[in-house]
Amino acid sequence: MRGIAFLGFPLHGIGKPPGIERSEHLHEVELPLLFVQGTRDRLANLDFLCPVVERLGSRATLHVVDGGDHSFKVLKRSGRTHEEVMGEVADAVAGWISSSQ
Repeated sequence: MRGIAFLGFPLHGIGKPPGIERSEHLHEVELPLLFVQGTRDRLANLDFLCPVVERLGSRATLHVVDGGDHSFKVLKRSGRTHEEVMGEVADAVAGWISSSQ
């Protein structure tokens, strides 16, 4: 399978107003796309990324990492280790690859 997996797609810069300009070229990509994004990622506000993924249609998939930042690090109070979270990320990518074959 050929496709693109984005692990923390940088939708906007830190301190910049959230926007979708960095995603505008994606509608030209005809490959399957996977976006793995943390809910605390300061480079991709999910309120903006979710509609982008929806507009890309069935070729785009979003996997949300609860509590993850841009590096998928979670707060200690989440009860999860970084290794557990990275296992989730790896499983999401592997599952996406398997389902696309």
